[in-house]
Amino acid sequence: MMPGRLLSCFVACLFLLACSDQEPDKAELFVFGTLVDISLSGADQAAVKAAFLDLQQMFQRMHRDWHAWEPGQLTTINQAFATGQVASADLYLVELIRQSQNYEKTSGGRFNPAIGRLIRRWGFHTSDYPIQAPIPTADEIAELIAAHPSSQDVQLHFVGNDQWEVRSSNPAVQLDFGGIAKGYAVDLAIERLQARSLEGAIVNAGGDLRAFGSNQGRAWRVAVQNPLGGIIGIIEIAGTEAVFTSGNYQRYGMDESGFRYAHIIDPRSGWPVSQVMSATVIADSGISADAAATALVVAGLDEWSEVAIGMDLEYVLLTDEKGVIYMTQAMLARVRMSTETAKKVVLLD
Repeated sequence: MMPGRLLSCFVACLFLLACSDQEPDKAELFVFGTLVDISLSGADQAAVKAAFLDLQQMFQRMHRDWHAWEPGQLTTINQAFATGQVASADLYLVELIRQSQNYEKTSGGRFNPAIGRLIRRWGFHTSDYPIQAPIPTADEIAELIAAHPSSQDVQLHFVGNDQWEVRSSNPAVQLDFGGIAKGYAVDLAIERLQARSLEGAIVNAGGDLRAFGSNQGRAWRVAVQNPLGGIIGIIEIAGTEAVFTSGNYQRYGMDESGFRYAHIIDPRSGWPVSQVMSATVIADSGISADAAATALVVAGLDEWSEVAIGMDLEYVLLTDEKGVIYMTQAMLARVRMSTETAKKVVLLD
């Protein structure tokens, strides 16, 4: 699981490719510690300006309310959980909690946003990378895991006017939506843009993106980056699909001995993952793709199929620490790549 992401991450896993000689209207916003690129196609300038202003305000509100360690609605909720108190939440945070509860269950616990204390102890509640601090001891990790923090411990109660009361039966629960917030934010942005008279749009949040419609009559296309350098291939987005990648090779910590550890933590063991360097997913929504990509990195090559079945995934691409590329048959059919790259692909059974 991960907290807010750094500006440097926007060069990470996927990036937008121009699809025609005419460029769409573009804007850039900095939110969630990430550069968000928005491209609109087929709109007049008045509509473009209004759309960009609307999204800027929406993203700023989300950044304030969903941040895992800066003062805001989520940190207030976490403080209430720790003391057994009731806190207020708006509909958006309630939806994040609901969706998280579902994905924690369907991923077999490999996605779990309730481990904020563990993430903080590993030093990842920060915007400064790489982290250089003593790593937690095995006893500290065991103690945090023994408390069994889970999003299932959170109860929701509607009080009216789009406001809810939230409480946790487990004081060890500290919510951190870094593994799902961008997906949900991208979904909300796409919904708002679909309500406008646009030919199409794409919202790219630090390399994780969703689109709809077309780019001047052509498909939106994205390139999948190889964690070891270069491009694996190109995906054309169909309908309102989302393409999200979770990787453990860009944000990391390092202790005084030089031990390098990834920012994605296995909620079951409390330790950083290592086997899979990145996981790319195509899904119908950003929030499901975001959660699934994180769960797949945690699952690794031995357990990936359990996540795929539980989360109903068809399009999966994994890259291991040696740079070997693994794909499902369905994903292989979607990725356009060179003949040389295709020869190196291992099919996932």
